[in-house]
Amino acid sequence: MASTQLGLIGLGKMGGNMRSRIRNAGHTVIGYDRNPELSDVAGLPELVARLDAPRTVWVMVPAGPATQSVIDELGDLLEAGDTVVDGGNSRWTDDEKHAAELGAKGIGFVDAGVSGGVWGLENGYALMVGGDKEHVERLKPIFDALKPEGPYGYVHAGKVGAGHFSKMVHNGIEYAMMQAYAEGWELLEKVDSVTDVREVFRSWQEGTVIRSWLLDLAVNALDEDEHLDKLRGYAEDSGEGRWTVEAAIDNAVPLPAITASLFARFASRQDDSPQMKMIAALRNQFGGHAVESAKE
Repeated sequence: MASTQLGLIGLGKMGGNMRSRIRNAGHTVIGYDRNPELSDVAGLPELVARLDAPRTVWVMVPAGPATQSVIDELGDLLEAGDTVVDGGNSRWTDDEKHAAELGAKGIGFVDAGVSGGVWGLENGYALMVGGDKEHVERLKPIFDALKPEGPYGYVHAGKVGAGHFSKMVHNGIEYAMMQAYAEGWELLEKVDSVTDVREVFRSWQEGTVIRSWLLDLAVNALDEDEHLDKLRGYAEDSGEGRWTVEAAIDNAVPLPAITASLFARFASRQDDSPQMKMIAALRNQFGGHAVESAKE
């Protein structure tokens, strides 16, 4: 397999592991992060200078102003024929804007929804990609390095914005699934007749229609803290749940379960919600998201 060269901006929990997985597949990755201890270069000019044309630069920084700033700088540094990939959690409407800005300079743009969290280095990342076929095909060796082994885990979902839109819907479904597990867990904990809730959850891991990786992670969390007493019932939302509900309103698509799960997270900020202890535990298990400790 021929080696592919990639610039990678943002080497946090996801980006750092992605750099390792791509390198493990035999490709060359030159990484930049604001933290010099993580970075291979001093700045974006050096990163671009070390890449051979046509260059590919993958951006893994927070959505919004941080991503816009990097896109703007890359637009000045890159040349016609180069390609930028936004693998962060940008809103799909931003993708359309970025593609137009870079396209005016002859620079290709691909948006990649990336799922896999802290487990991606070992298990691979599910990739949902949007963009023109010519730009996407150039990146196929990198996508193949990142995706899980086997036939699944990668899709060219459509035109620019389709990758992040698909990932947004994925996260909306995730919200609803997590909420259902959390509600069931709280009800089981509430009644006197069920004396081992953790083992009930464990019994569902084989032979039931609700078995899933999220269920496995719930069991992991309960093994670490059987009644989740160490956690405060507070769960943040990343923004993608809100965007999913907004898109549903714009397209007149009813999403009662996803919408309710988003509102439940808002409720978690008012009281120490038992359900939100499970949501917080699951987010920590699959994504390494921070949790808040219960007050003594």
